[in-house]
Amino acid sequence: MHMHLRAILTIALFTLREAIQNRLISLVLAALISLFGLAEFIGEVAITESAETKVSILSSALRFFAVLLISLFVTMSMLREQHEKSLDLVLSLPISRASYFFGRLLGFSGAAIVVAALIGLCLLLYSPAQRVGPWVLSLACELFIVASVSIVCLFTFRQATLALSSVFGFYVLARTIGSIQLIGHGPLADPSAPSQRFISGVIDILAFLLPDLDRYTSSQWLIYGAADGRDLVAIIGQTMIYLVLLIGAGLFDLYRKNF
Repeated sequence: MHMHLRAILTIALFTLREAIQNRLISLVLAALISLFGLAEFIGEVAITESAETKVSILSSALRFFAVLLISLFVTMSMLREQHEKSLDLVLSLPISRASYFFGRLLGFSGAAIVVAALIGLCLLLYSPAQRVGPWVLSLACELFIVASVSIVCLFTFRQATLALSSVFGFYVLARTIGSIQLIGHGPLADPSAPSQRFISGVIDILAFLLPDLDRYTSSQWLIYGAADGRDLVAIIGQTMIYLVLLIGAGLFDLYRKNF
């Protein structure tokens, strides 16, 4: 057990060092400066609710940037490791594939926490800490899911284009499935039509299977008040459930492959 734990921590530290060498923090800082200037400009142009406009635009843009950055970093890091045959070398060592998987996931999660924390520091310029704290926690949970999905997609497709397309498709669908479900059951839908019942059933199944990311990292928390404690508990619980499912899928795919 001690050997496996040491291997996990070692791989996680190498992953974090890779993030620093790839200038992940520099990219975050550059994005913070750029988006901060954009939000200030748009906020000054706004006729009413200038401060609220700044917070809404900045938080939404930073959330999307964080998701894009983490998914790209995870996918390209794993893909480069496979192309350079570093994965073959790691798996030839006396460590289990599970230790490798958890080490990489822990390292990527650490990078996600750093990204979320830097974004939170920037948002402190606009909102108090009691509002920014829950928002950053929710963003970290969202990035954990994105990192796990990126690992699973890369193991499954082993191509950057297919893996990234699958991650972005998953994220967009998980973000919008609640609205799609409302439209499917809206007053304009004909519940007696067989095609409508089929479509509504498919949408309901997808809504049940996908994480409700629309409840994560809401800009309204920064404007109108901190998230409710029950919402945070639901978000953390949902994140843990999906992490367990994604870890199981990733380990299954990793153990069945011959590198």
